[in-house]
Amino acid sequence: MANTGLGTALRHWRDRVPPQAAGLPAGGRRRAAGLRREELAQLAGISADYVIRLEQGRATSPSAQVVEALARALRLTQDERTHLFRLAGLAPPSPGTVPRHITPGVHRMLDRLAGTPVAVFDAAWNQLLANPLHTALMGERHGSDLNGVRRTFLSPGTRVRETPEARDALQAALVADLRRTAGRYPGDPDLRSLIADLRRHSPRFAALWESGAVGQHESARKTIDHPDVGALTLDCDILSVAGSDLRLMVYSAEPGTEAADRLALLGVLGTQSLVEER
Repeated sequence: MANTGLGTALRHWRDRVPPQAAGLPAGGRRRAAGLRREELAQLAGISADYVIRLEQGRATSPSAQVVEALARALRLTQDERTHLFRLAGLAPPSPGTVPRHITPGVHRMLDRLAGTPVAVFDAAWNQLLANPLHTALMGERHGSDLNGVRRTFLSPGTRVRETPEARDALQAALVADLRRTAGRYPGDPDLRSLIADLRRHSPRFAALWESGAVGQHESARKTIDHPDVGALTLDCDILSVAGSDLRLMVYSAEPGTEAADRLALLGVLGTQSLVEER
């Protein structure tokens, strides 16, 4: 049976999202003021054909992951997100799971920080959203590579230049932070699965987890080797969003430095790449 309620809601919410949310200029010839289907698909990480089928009611059982991604891309409020889950025939995430809802205020903050690389993470260090400049700086991430803890322990490739001592300190801090998150959300199945997977595949993670390592993922100064603009030494600050357990990772350059010039150049190159891809 066609799920016309879901399709109607998706079309309504898509029409109200400004094109700037997809990194597009507000001007130009557009039939609608909001997002096109392909733009929503890109923001949500799904195919444009699947968005069409959802809106036409021909796809009736989207997964919780797809619904969550659509809610973020459409910038839904908490109540709207709950309604979207129910329209999709799914139970909304329970209060005992790691919060993954990005508030409209956080979305607006990222819009205003277009010239600053910013990414939003949940308490389990899953990257939920990144602005275009962060993606240009750190590279596109997909699938399991979106989790910062998994990437640190299991993915060998990174653009961040680290000393062995700095990497050890980061790993210990991430494990301790993840342990605190597990204490706050003991019923989250995705979090339990992440921890079990890391303990199984990373001896270093398992040793830190069992040792009861303590620490906190704090602000740091990082050097990033970028393939197009060269090395950038930037301040990396971790900001907490009160009441949501979200973390904002913000990179910034000291004014007047070579890193500031290279970051500005990267903003131009990243915008050009986005236009060329479209």
